[in-house]
Amino acid sequence: MAELDELLERARRIHDLYDRLNLHERGRVWTREEFMLGFMGDVGDLAKLVMAEEGAREVPGGRQALEHELADCLWSVLILAHRYGVDLRAAFGRTMTELEQAITARLPEDG
Repeated sequence: MAELDELLERARRIHDLYDRLNLHERGRVWTREEFMLGFMGDVGDLAKLVMAEEGAREVPGGRQALEHELADCLWSVLILAHRYGVDLRAAFGRTMTELEQAITARLPEDG
C-alpha cells in the first residue's frame, strides 16, 4: 500500500499549499465543514461530467475534465479522512469486508 501512502502525502502537501494561499488571500483557512461543502460542489461537477460522458448533457472539457474531477474528488476524500483522523486504509478494508459478507450472504449458493 505504498501507493496509497504516496497519494496521501501528496494530497496533504496540496492541502497545505491551499491553507497557505487562503491565509495569504483571505486571512483564514477553510474549516472542515467548509471543506466538505467544497467537496459537495466537486461531486456535483462530477455528476454533470458523467452525464456528459453518457451523452445526457453538454459540458465542456470532455474526458479530460472528467478525469480531473475524479482526481479532485479523490483528493477531497483523502483530505477529509486526514482532517477527521480516519485511517482510510483500515476503514476501507473493514468496509469492503462488510460489503463482501453482506452481498455474499444474499446471493444464492453455487450448485
